[in-house]
Amino acid sequence: MDNEQAVFFSRLLTELTLSFHIIYATIGVGIPLLIFIAQWMGIKKQDEHYILLARRWTRGFIITVAVGVVTGTAIGLQLNLLWPTFMELAGNVIALPLFMETFAFFFEAIFLGIYLYTWDRFEDQRKHMLLLIPVAIGASFSAVFITMVNAFMNAPQGFEFSNGDLINVQPIIAMFNPAMPTKVAHVLATAYMTSAFILAAIGAYRLLKGSNHDYHKKALLLTMKVGLVFSIAAAIIGDFSGKYLAEYQPEKLAALEWHFETEEAASLTLFGILENGEEVKYALKIPYALSILAHGDPNAEVIGLDQFPEDEIPPLYIHYLFITMVLIGMFAALLSSFYVLGNWLRRKFIFKRFFLWLIVVSGPLSMLAIEAGWWLAEVGRQPWVLRGLLKTKDAATTSGQVDLMLYLFILLYLVLGFASAFVLIRMFKHNPVEQELLDRQKERR
Repeated sequence: MDNEQAVFFSRLLTELTLSFHIIYATIGVGIPLLIFIAQWMGIKKQDEHYILLARRWTRGFIITVAVGVVTGTAIGLQLNLLWPTFMELAGNVIALPLFMETFAFFFEAIFLGIYLYTWDRFEDQRKHMLLLIPVAIGASFSAVFITMVNAFMNAPQGFEFSNGDLINVQPIIAMFNPAMPTKVAHVLATAYMTSAFILAAIGAYRLLKGSNHDYHKKALLLTMKVGLVFSIAAAIIGDFSGKYLAEYQPEKLAALEWHFETEEAASLTLFGILENGEEVKYALKIPYALSILAHGDPNAEVIGLDQFPEDEIPPLYIHYLFITMVLIGMFAALLSSFYVLGNWLRRKFIFKRFFLWLIVVSGPLSMLAIEAGWWLAEVGRQPWVLRGLLKTKDAATTSGQVDLMLYLFILLYLVLGFASAFVLIRMFKHNPVEQELLDRQKERR
């Protein structure tokens, strides 16, 4: 295997691992907040349905945490095996956030174990609910610290570069780089949003299958409200992300928008097909919108791809990833808006089969948006691993065994994916809500 093949397989394996891990990581970040909200509402309203929501969501959450640990470990292993030059160069910079991410996970895991063990052991359920606060904090900060590493790769700072080495490293400055605020905020908001829509999809599916229980209706309303809040938050943060790109990574903004020539009053390009390298056909152009997105000024100048060397321009297919992410985000925001408004006005359309199927579809679509956003973040940085300092082709291993590693990890992820899906389906299929509510009523007697 030559060096070019080693780079290709290293990138492919890393993309596969991140794509699989992000499913469980997203759920791992978002679900604890929803569990907390459900239990808080159950205590506030003295409603057994919300308490049961928290219980059942927690059981499913444990399975996703277990798989997330395995895939997270795989990422750490692959960083060292597949990208040794990057780790040698930047390892002493990213060591602190990587350690803090591990610490945050253990913090979460400890309190999660206590929370699970102490169900029904508190006379005052509010004290038990407080155990969820460190669980949610640990889950969120785990995402914060690992995202800081990714942000550093996009906007490296906090060191001096001398003779191919990073010296005088200041890890705190490196962690709080210009890319960090928007990346961290976007990761958290979309994780909460996606988790809400996944749980909403489950509730809608149960209603479609004939279970007209109030439990599912309450779950649906709660998750759609949370989904609405964080879909709006994600859109606002996305606007800030555009302004960050315009200032710090203009080549990425130009590539994802197919903005080839530097100009004022730039239009935003939606959809379209690229022909002959620079000819855009069948696109919807919104006048002045790109200048507004980039600088908040409809007449501002936006830098185009004509200002960058050809070998430093990201792959132009990231435009489709951007459009996918934006369209799904808009769909989720509109769908949840209609549901919340329809519930408030007591309209029956929110329980029509067509509308419920749209909610079911919103779950996997939201996860697809997460995947598209992650691919956009990583591919949009190419050809750099460490922007401006280290190119991807120079960072990868030269080992001839990467293709074998790829096949073995594909097998591992297939086993983990099918096993986790089987366990989750079996767990809830053989323990329906109606039966569990009946059992708990018998226990109280």
